[in-house]
Amino acid sequence: MKDLLSRVNISDLDTGRYIDNLTNAGTGLPRVAIAISGGGYRALMNGAGALAAFDNRSTNAAETGHLGGLLQSATYLSGLSGGSWLVGSLYVQNFTSVESIIFATDGFLSTLWQFDHSILNGPEGLSITRYYRQLFDDVDGKKDAGFNTTITDYWGRALSYQLVDPSDGGPAYTFSSISNDTDFTAAQAPLPLIVAIERTSGQLQIASNSTIFEFNPWEMGSYDPGLEAFAPLQFIGSNFTNGTIPRNGECIAGVDNAGFVMGTSSSLFNQAFLQIGRVEGVPEFLISAINDTLANVGTNNRDIANWPNPFFGYNSSGNLNANSTVLALVDGGEDLQNIPLHPLLLEEREVDVIFAVDGSADTATLWPNGTAMVATFNRSEARVSANDSRFPDVPDQNTFVNLGLNQRPTFFGCTNGSNTPRGPLIVYMPNAPYSFQSNVSTFDLEYSDEERNQIIQNGYNMATMGNGTVDSNWPACIGCAILARSLVRTRTRIPSKCADCFARYCWNGTTNSTLPNTYEPAQILTNTTEQSTSSAARISGTLLLGCFAFMLAI
Repeated sequence: MKDLLSRVNISDLDTGRYIDNLTNAGTGLPRVAIAISGGGYRALMNGAGALAAFDNRSTNAAETGHLGGLLQSATYLSGLSGGSWLVGSLYVQNFTSVESIIFATDGFLSTLWQFDHSILNGPEGLSITRYYRQLFDDVDGKKDAGFNTTITDYWGRALSYQLVDPSDGGPAYTFSSISNDTDFTAAQAPLPLIVAIERTSGQLQIASNSTIFEFNPWEMGSYDPGLEAFAPLQFIGSNFTNGTIPRNGECIAGVDNAGFVMGTSSSLFNQAFLQIGRVEGVPEFLISAINDTLANVGTNNRDIANWPNPFFGYNSSGNLNANSTVLALVDGGEDLQNIPLHPLLLEEREVDVIFAVDGSADTATLWPNGTAMVATFNRSEARVSANDSRFPDVPDQNTFVNLGLNQRPTFFGCTNGSNTPRGPLIVYMPNAPYSFQSNVSTFDLEYSDEERNQIIQNGYNMATMGNGTVDSNWPACIGCAILARSLVRTRTRIPSKCADCFARYCWNGTTNSTLPNTYEPAQILTNTTEQSTSSAARISGTLLLGCFAFMLAI
């Protein structure tokens, strides 16, 4: 963090001395979190671009004025649905970098994220029959071991062939095994948090006050009222009753398969996976098995993931699933909170700033309009959980569009230095067409390497504002956002550079709730030196190429 802040050039603050003083005083460094939204492959790729911009391992990202190191400065990194695919995939590869995957030309990493091979057809080099036989055998083995299975089991196994290990889907990879990885144990990586939502028996509509679950490498559970409990993720398959395993019981490991965790957070895609009957070559035994699974759970439950319930018999007065041995979880975005902000609002986590990367498709033209922010604000205002910090005020979705807040970064929760901040500062970073029209459909399941790289590049440009082309002071403003809450706590004078940043990027309470026209944004950056060059030619071995040649579109 000290290195990052020294590079972003907050001209009238000695950030090195400031950080040293915080360390020496024992008051704690600013606590940073990053949240990656849902939205299928679009969200994965958009979020990957942002993480590449924040990663000091990316080419040139640690140079003056760049944002490399923000990822390494973060304490938490949360993801849900498509965002969970990004977080999970990077962490099961020992917190590898985005560049290491997309620019690998040989070796294991080069086989990941090959989205030109649809998840419905399986990876290159594996016949469709063999692919589906392995899916079937893995899920059938889980069923034979006595565990409930749903469509999510098949979906999670399929995801693993793109995100974990294309040869066999990595059936032995567990999310809890991340706790043993080198970078994680050395505190070189943020704590990853994957979000899902509890669905009680008979519930079809996911309410805004539904219990939100999180998975981290050590445990799963919820801080929400009624449950407020966690269980060890590694042994989640054990026979828990009232919070304990019987004295003669066994500790059962392996249920927290990494693909199943990611599949649980993205169970909305079960519907897409059910289209396999239209894919040529899918063996009949697999279609029959899926139909049997649907018959067992019912078509209304096609989006659930059944977990052994470690909270069986626990807190029966408030725990809605206390009497069930099965815990049903669904896609983390089904309550419209499509950015996984909830676990980062826990007061005990003392988060100062959240970089909220929004790859949602809210408008008719598949761009964000702040719906996820509004949903989290509404839940906060309802005070569903007393354990959470208050979420800052945000405007309605029409205002997001009418004021262009869905086309550029905006700070929510700013303070003028005299009032007490309400929760963490939120740096809202929406997907927008900086260098590519990245508003692809959530349910598009196939992308060429060129399209993949263009969307990742666009996410990089979104996070860096075209490496400062849109605003040369943007890196300094990122630094000011990191320090904002700390400056108030320490009663430090707000640097003039930060005051200028807050004046430009903080939402000032203005609203315009009139119904906007169809939202069709123009590309923000244009390449003035290669107007006739194809988009494919602008992809290179570094995420930075082309950014310096971009100019603002008029």
